[in-house]
Amino acid sequence: MQSELHKTALENTHRHLLKNKLGKGRKLEKRHITSAISQTFGKFASHEFPHWFQKIVNNSYVKLMGLDMSEFHSPETYKTLNALFTRHLKEPRHFSLDAQDFISPCDSLISECGALVSDYALQIKGMRYKTDELLGNNFTDAEKKKVHDGDFINFYLSPKDYHRYHVPINMKVLKAVHIPGKFYPVNFPSLKKRLNLFIENERVVLECETMERKRFYMVLVSALNVGVMKVSFEPRIQTDANVIGEQVYTFKDLYLDKGEDFGCFEMGSTIVILSEKGMFSEILVKAGDKVKFGDTIAKL
Repeated sequence: MQSELHKTALENTHRHLLKNKLGKGRKLEKRHITSAISQTFGKFASHEFPHWFQKIVNNSYVKLMGLDMSEFHSPETYKTLNALFTRHLKEPRHFSLDAQDFISPCDSLISECGALVSDYALQIKGMRYKTDELLGNNFTDAEKKKVHDGDFINFYLSPKDYHRYHVPINMKVLKAVHIPGKFYPVNFPSLKKRLNLFIENERVVLECETMERKRFYMVLVSALNVGVMKVSFEPRIQTDANVIGEQVYTFKDLYLDKGEDFGCFEMGSTIVILSEKGMFSEILVKAGDKVKFGDTIAKL
């Protein structure tokens, strides 16, 4: 049934280049150096080396980064480094089926969380940014105001984490916006020294609703060496590409089930969740907590 919903949604999807449309003969804008670095690393990570050498690369990465492979296949079974990055779980994880339990969409560190003050959120303690700017130019003022004075949770995925993301609650996806940008690192040293880091980096913004029609946004944020962010229900989203301007995809009747795998980062990065005021009755995590996909992190 889910695949039929996806099919119906994709058939009703339309894409717009709402700004900076390409004119005849216009050249693509020069991309930032961080994009060149990410694209170069991506080519290496996606290259399939002879098995003996790929085994060395994969095992070295696992040892260097301290990956816990207990829930995954052995490192030498992955044909590329990227396949190792985007590895699937061998067995499904268990999570609460209670409709009021909001689960973590990924394995990560909670870098910050709390209440929004109007449209201000914390990038990290002492460094705030405007969520209106994070969401970009293709949401109306009314849509942006839906989450003013609501809550936010930042999830930092390190290079050693499981890189796939999952649906945190039964939800409807209304819109996806791809916003081209830079690829600055999103680790703690960078978060502490670069203001508006999330706003400068390339990102994909998903506008979502709970079954009670509470609005929230999931923002997938790129990072250095994380040029590619995949969204399985909209394969036309091509990140780290020569794209001019924001691209918008709207959906009709696209419902996703809690726990469903809907894509991955190719390396570690960040997810930001912004929720409507009153959507959460309680947030069960705090900055500095380690969470895994499937953990209950909030109550609706």
